Amino acid sequence: MEATALRRRLSWQLATVREITAETDRTHSIGLDLPDWPGHLSGQHVDVRLTAEDGYQAQRSYSIASAPTDERLVLTVERLDDGEVSPYLVDELQVGDQIELRGPVGGYFVRRPTDTAPALLVAGGSGIVPFRAMLREHGAAMGAAPIRLLYSARSFDEIIYRDELLRIAARDGIDVSITLTRSQPPGWHGYTGRVDAALLRQVSWPPDEQPAAYLCGPTGFVEAASNALVGLGHDPGRIRTERFGGT
Repeated sequence: MEATALRRRLSWQLATVREITAETDRTHSIGLDLPDWPGHLSGQHVDVRLTAEDGYQAQRSYSIASAPTDERLVLTVERLDDGEVSPYLVDELQVGDQIELRGPVGGYFVRRPTDTAPALLVAGGSGIVPFRAMLREHGAAMGAAPIRLLYSARSFDEIIYRDELLRIAARDGIDVSITLTRSQPPGWHGYTGRVDAALLRQVSWPPDEQPAAYLCGPTGFVEAASNALVGLGHDPGRIRTERFGGT
């Protein structure tokens, strides 16, 4: 019955762009109003479809960046130079425009604020997007489970939600660790280099505490981090992954 209900919701509808926020030079957050949005869970995504004047259509999936309790549905999109959809969404889309959207989609990579297990969130690049929704919902609901976020970005300027993450890091019960892989500003006190077993051992919960691990990012990043966690003794059944390629 649940699957049937989900399928019934998956119809295309027009979403109106209400606000656009530049998160980095290549990444924008798009606030949308939808006439018939059924609500979502943190960690779900949507399908976006663009139609050219000649009828050509391109469709991609994007994680939802807003918490279920937020006023407006928000997508955060990173421009990929060879992408079909993301260059339009980042460079061309304007407030007042409409895009076709379908969702929410997915029930595997979700986290609820009532979850009690310690959570380890590991993000690479724009893989931070679904975790923003989880952290926002966790904060709004005053979730009790401790959370540790490990975020890998190429440089300080490419940290998506930088100011918001700093505010979140100041809360009790949420640890935010950032590693910069390519360059670091003077005085940087975070981590440097790629996410590997040594870094995961340092920032994650011990395996015997049975944390729930969520990994999101490019395929290679997610596979490497997942293998490293398993190698450290974490239960593969408690590791959930969300990966993406070019869009």
